[in-house]
Order: sequence, then structure tokens, then C-alpha cells
Amino acid sequence: MSEDIIERVEDISLDPNVQQKGQETRVNVLTNGVVLIMAIACGLSVANLYYVQPILANMAQGFSVSVGQIGFVNTIGQIGYACGLLFIVPLGDRYNQRSLIVFMLGAVTVALAFMALAPTVSILGIASLLVGLTTVVPQLIIPYAAHLAPAEKRGNVVGTVMSGLLIGILLARTVSGIIAAAWGWRAMYWIAAVVMVLLAIVLRFLLPNDTVEKKGMSYPQLMQSLWHLWREEPVLREGSAFGALAFAAFSAFWAMLSFFLATPPYHFGSEVAGLFGLVGVAGALAASFVGRFADRRDARYANGIALAIVLVSFVLMWIGGQFLAGLIVGVILLDLGTQANQVANQARVYSLRPEARSRLNTVYMTIYFVGGSIGSLAGTYGWSIAKWNGVSFVSCAFLVIGLIFYFANAPRMKRWKAEKAARANQQAL
Repeated sequence: MSEDIIERVEDISLDPNVQQKGQETRVNVLTNGVVLIMAIACGLSVANLYYVQPILANMAQGFSVSVGQIGFVNTIGQIGYACGLLFIVPLGDRYNQRSLIVFMLGAVTVALAFMALAPTVSILGIASLLVGLTTVVPQLIIPYAAHLAPAEKRGNVVGTVMSGLLIGILLARTVSGIIAAAWGWRAMYWIAAVVMVLLAIVLRFLLPNDTVEKKGMSYPQLMQSLWHLWREEPVLREGSAFGALAFAAFSAFWAMLSFFLATPPYHFGSEVAGLFGLVGVAGALAASFVGRFADRRDARYANGIALAIVLVSFVLMWIGGQFLAGLIVGVILLDLGTQANQVANQARVYSLRPEARSRLNTVYMTIYFVGGSIGSLAGTYGWSIAKWNGVSFVSCAFLVIGLIFYFANAPRMKRWKAEKAARANQQAL
């Protein structure tokens, strides 16, 4: 196996490239090859959750049901993902990360095949729940990448891996829209199942083995500790709120875009709705820059700027959404702001407790995707009441709430930061 891909540790206790801190044992070398593999794996695996969005109209037509009757399939998939984050991802702090990742890729393969075979809308909903539940591989990879990265480069590494994840989210819509138009929506899920099998084989041999010393916590103890982390870490609470509100608006938009593009003046099919994912890739590529910014300055500033950018994107699409140029610019800003907010949040959260990164990620991402589920539901409701105006209104409302909280909570975060610095100085003396 190539030494460029896997760092071999012969003697952890003597290796100067290894840092030990409490329960944390981490190789301070993370090659570009490993980071690229992790980014690609995140993109391919997270795509499973988003193939459904541009092809909801195709599904509705295939099952002869209305938009309202099929819209829940997307929402229930995100609820399943939130459940997977809550009940599966914490296991990364107890078990070998590489083995857990490969096992979950096998599980999602089965769920995708079930989705492709679904004979009724009810079974489709159950399959969507299972796909969401097992599509947690990215949230096992990201904290593992943060663990392998040296502290001074953690934001940059997380940003790069997150670029792969968001590009996967965006291109999933493009690919599924094109494949559904050519061969039907079921073909998309068969192809996805094959891709997951191949990815499991690749990661088993190319992903670095997990050499971290795990705490001997039982599963109930792991789950109980989630509440303690939430209660004791104000950065985790704030970042979760920022992430959930921005992702709610993001999900409301993407869940309803295919329906908006099917109405006048556009009359576009699923393939065009999917192509809008390509537009958002420009925003996804900003993740590395945001990560470097987070390594050098307070990442909270990036949160405020990102939330404002997402709000501007929705105002622009609300006013100019009937024009293709306005919609394209809005999508670029939407994905840029959403990605910047996500990278800033995760850089802050992963810096809190090295021995609990999987559980920190569990708390953050569970709340994040609960926000996404609420956003999808609110977008569907807004569409049923006032079409595009309704979707734009609920999305802007989420972001206004986020910005109000950002400014209202700033004094509390300053006090917390000062107290933390004072405790660090006392420990150093």
C-alpha cells in the first residue's frame, strides 16, 4: 500500500509527529491524497440523500399522486439522516472508524436497492427513511479528518473535505435529474447502490486505519454524554442554531425548486432542475478559503457574513426568481453562504474536545438536519399556500431569526471566550 496514502506509525510513544493529549493520539501528518479521498467519499456517499429532490415530480407522476402526497419522501429521508446522526455517529468515539465507515456503506447499499424496488408511495417513504438513516458516512469521515489534521490546519482540512461533501450534494441533483429523464428515477438508485459497493472496497484499502485509543464507554454512556456536551459547550449550542436555520432555508429552496421550474415562465423538466446543482458548485469551492479564514481568525465572524449572504440570495430570488439570471445568481450566493456557514461552524465545534469529536459532530449535525427537515416541510407548506412567494417568505424568516440570534448572543460568546482564556492562563501558571 502506498506510503503516500497511509502513514505507518512504528512507535507512537517516540514519534515526534505524534501528539498525545489525554485520550487523543493523533498523527500530525495528513497527506493531500488522504484528504482528497475523504472529500470524494463524502461527496459520493452524501449524494444518496439528495438524489430525490429534483425527481420528486417524476416520482409523483409514476405513482399518480399529488405534490403534497410525494413531498414527504424528501422530508422523511432527512429525518432518517438525523436519526442516523444521533444513534450511529457517536459509535465513532468507541469503535474503529474505518471499519464503521465500510460497514455503513454496506448498509446504505441495501437501503438504496430497497428504494429502487419500492412498489408504493408508503414503501417508498420507508425506504427513504432507511436511506437517510444509513447515509451517515460523511459524518464519520469529517470528524476523523479533523482528528488526523494538525490543529493549525484543521479548518483548511475540514473545509476541503466539506467542499467534496457540498459538491456531492449539488451534483447529486444534476446527475439524478439527467438519469431520471433518460431511464426513470429507479435507475438512479440502482446506480447509487453499485457506487456504494465500489466505494466500500476503495475505502477499506486506501483510508488510513484508526489508531486512536478509544474510551471504554458503553453505548448508553455515549448517548448520555451527548446531553452533557450540549449543556456544557455554548459554542456547540450556537453553532447548531446557526447551522439548523441556514440549512432549513437551503432545504426549503431545493425541495421546491423542481416544482417552481415546472411552472410558468420556465416549464422545465427534472434534468434542468438538476443542472442547477452545477451552478452551486462555484459556491462549494469557497469552503477551503473559509477554512483557512477560520484557522487565522475567529470563525464566528464567518458565520455572520455567511448568514447575511444566504439572506441576500433569497431576497434576490424572491424579487427576480421569474428571470433565469436572477435565479442563477441567487443559487450561487445560496450555496456559497450555506457552505461558509457550515465550515465555520464545524471548525469551531471540532476545536472543543478532541476525545469527543464524533459525539460533538452528532449533536451538531443532528440539530442541523432537524433544521433541514423542518425547512423542507415549511417549503412544501409555503408552496401549497403561496407558491414561490411562500417558499421565499419562510426561507427569509429562518435567516432573519438566525441573524437576530447572532447579534443578540454576541456578548455572551465574548464572556465565554474571555473566561476560557483566563482558565487557560491559570492552568499554564
